[in-house]
Amino acid sequence: MSLPLQKILSSVDHTALSRGATKEDIMRLCDEANQVSAASVCVPPCYVSLARQCVKNGVKVCTVIGFPHGYNTTETKVFETRDAIEKGADEIDMVICNNAVKNGDYAAVTEEIRRVKEACGDKVLKVIVETCLLTEEEKVAMCHAVTEAGADFIKTSTGFEKSGATIADVKLFRANVGAGVKVKAAGGIRSIESAAEYLDAGAGRIGASAVIKEYLKK
Repeated sequence: MSLPLQKILSSVDHTALSRGATKEDIMRLCDEANQVSAASVCVPPCYVSLARQCVKNGVKVCTVIGFPHGYNTTETKVFETRDAIEKGADEIDMVICNNAVKNGDYAAVTEEIRRVKEACGDKVLKVIVETCLLTEEEKVAMCHAVTEAGADFIKTSTGFEKSGATIADVKLFRANVGAGVKVKAAGGIRSIESAAEYLDAGAGRIGASAVIKEYLKK
């Protein structure tokens, strides 16, 4: 493992997006993230206010918008984003409308991302494109859309589809996004060693709660 352990841990968005997540689960998530100075806790919108009260040590509060399918209207996503930020979110992980991608309407996807980023203001926007549903041509088009719209990250997956991140997709994204856009790898990353491989491949953020849980069990 070529990366320092703390570099790996501080790149993780510690996540609990289960429909069964309780307040106690979210408080435990925040406590674990605080212990390792994770990048953020990623929680359902209904728990943003609670997470805001619980995080410390520089841990950010992240939530999801249009999750997990992304086919909400743009107006709904914009409202969700503003509401989440008002409640204390520092970072937004939005899901694109893959229906628009499959229709070849890349301009509509770009405009939606732009409007959500506008609603974010100076908060971080990560754009989930769900790579397992896209062709390579569509993945490259989404790299261009995310860059043109001014988002901060392109993210591989929700973790709720048939498969998640791959090293190949991280490298593809890294080669096709603009200089100011980072890559978040999420879905299927189950170990510290695996997280290190994704960071080495060019990811700037990792969605992998198993990584922090593995560390804390030692």
